[in-house]
Amino acid sequence: MSIVYSGDGMLDSLLEQWLKWDKNQETRAEVLRMIQMKDFDKLRTCMQGRLGFGTAGIRGEMGVGFRRLNDLVIIQIAQGLCSYMLKVNNEAKKQLSVVIGCDARHNSRRFADLSANVFNRKGIQVYYFSNIVPTPLVSYAVAKYNADAGVMVTASHNPKNDNGYKVYWNNAAQIISPVDENILKCIDENLEPWQGCWDADDVRQRSNCTDILQECWSAYLQEATRFRSPVHQDGNFNCSLKFTYSAFHGVGSYYCPYLLQKFGVPEQNIVMVEEQAQPDPDFPTVPFPNPEEGASVLQLSIQTAERNNSSLIFATDPDADRFQLAEQQADKKWYIFTGNEMGALLSWWMYYNCKNIHKSVSSETEHCCCCCCCCLFICYCSIVKYFSEENMYIINSVVSSKFARTLANKEGIKYEETLTGFKWMANRASELNQQGKVVLLAWEESIGFMPGVALDKDGVMTAAIFADYASHLYSKGMNFLDKLHQLYTSYGLHLNFNSYLICPDPSQVKQLFDDLRNSTGNSDYPTHCGKYKIKHVRDLCIGYDSSMLGNKPVRANSPMVFFFLSLSFIKILLFNSSTNKNLCCIVFQILPWGPSNFMITFFLENGCTFTIRGSGTEPKIKYYIEIVQKPTESNMDDAKQLMEYLKSVIVSDFFRPQKYNLLFRK
Repeated sequence: MSIVYSGDGMLDSLLEQWLKWDKNQETRAEVLRMIQMKDFDKLRTCMQGRLGFGTAGIRGEMGVGFRRLNDLVIIQIAQGLCSYMLKVNNEAKKQLSVVIGCDARHNSRRFADLSANVFNRKGIQVYYFSNIVPTPLVSYAVAKYNADAGVMVTASHNPKNDNGYKVYWNNAAQIISPVDENILKCIDENLEPWQGCWDADDVRQRSNCTDILQECWSAYLQEATRFRSPVHQDGNFNCSLKFTYSAFHGVGSYYCPYLLQKFGVPEQNIVMVEEQAQPDPDFPTVPFPNPEEGASVLQLSIQTAERNNSSLIFATDPDADRFQLAEQQADKKWYIFTGNEMGALLSWWMYYNCKNIHKSVSSETEHCCCCCCCCLFICYCSIVKYFSEENMYIINSVVSSKFARTLANKEGIKYEETLTGFKWMANRASELNQQGKVVLLAWEESIGFMPGVALDKDGVMTAAIFADYASHLYSKGMNFLDKLHQLYTSYGLHLNFNSYLICPDPSQVKQLFDDLRNSTGNSDYPTHCGKYKIKHVRDLCIGYDSSMLGNKPVRANSPMVFFFLSLSFIKILLFNSSTNKNLCCIVFQILPWGPSNFMITFFLENGCTFTIRGSGTEPKIKYYIEIVQKPTESNMDDAKQLMEYLKSVIVSDFFRPQKYNLLFRK
């Protein structure tokens, strides 16, 4: 007979399960205290429902209950993943293996050990890191050790009370559908802790648990240095530039300076932001440790740089997968680059190096076979034998700047876009690599870049490549902002603005999107954005695209996909039909859609686009605006004026903050 705690049958059943299964004395005592205090509303909030896989795995607040991250929930997640691995490899009869890493957050080491214990007790080989590691190192290790899965315990740049569980599959990329749904199903089928799953204290000393930290990091360094610019090999050694680096209280200070030195940056030219160098799960100087926030979180970095006569700031987030760049200009003011601006800079740099490699690398390197272990990106010296424009790809997400597309269009290389998140870009890059293609770079606007050896965004590798890039530019009397303006002159201005509003009530996200689909009460979308007419709309939540024949996109795996060519794509082909080279540079994409994709893009007749999207990891509704001008028509002042107008109209007419109780970012 069930015990009555609250009189709510569903809640009482969940509480009974929790107290039966939870062996952590602290969380168990907290639940009992809340029952005694009759805090049943709070118990409902944390007990009812479960966390699911979002843009970057499972991520949420730590605390008691099935809807929070804690020892019991981590065991349940690990059991589900373990069960699914055993199920899909049932007939393979091979030794299964998993890579497990963690960051420096509260409980990360504990969660990693509990996970390792689950896999270990089912006979699965565990490759673990004896110290905290950057997230991309786990992806790299999955490929290097040919593992069947990987786990990174991290909440990346979230506040200190959060943690997360990022899962990679056997291709070293994050899981996507249907693997994520299948794992969730296996979690639900294995909620009760297996025998011995709480006994994790000695897991790292067991025979089938192997510490790979030194070996894996050494291999990563070796692979990474092969991506040094072949046209500027010795520039860093002779460069007097000082690079100020902040790890944002995360793992980066253990790794990033060493790779910079491997790229030729003298140790004395790397200036650490000491207040943020050591890992600290409380993030005392940056409560929201996301370098994308810009000046508000870079004050210590700026102060350190100015004290040391350093004109460049590099910053990585706590798990070192994101990268931020700031640069002091001639007027002593600091320019903090956006993710889109860094993506434009990197797109050109990666293309430039590959385009010129055959001029600067000796013929002997054509026989080099030093492909990187993860089999995604080909190092510069072996790319010679693959070099051709039509074989080279740049990938970015639907909400990122289309500068990459413009560059690809002009230079004759391939461009593809995916849904938001590196789980989509990495899986697509893996597929292209299997076809013998060369992915130069994948990136998105939220300061994430995948330029090297891992199948995930990699702030450590990005920092090293930007150091290479900096010494090249500064040796020619240019800085990064100069180069960005030069690119706009050559390829046309691409002005972007991204921001968000905070949505405390998740139900309001769905309501806002539903109302956008019914803007006039007649089940239709808005027809204007202020004084500008909306040309067409793409809604990836319900599968609607007014530029498609029949207004219905087709899922990517449909055999009918090529019968539904986008009208806008056809216009691009006609516009660029002057040369065969340009005809093939943009690859038509059908984007997956589904009820979890809260994302609507509006294409205006004046060539501007804006997207409204619900965040997959935070209580935010984001928006992204892009203005694109041709090189002969570029005018920054006009573009900025138009941007201010669009920002105002989008927030007031499309978000309607008062109606949905949205909060403005601070």
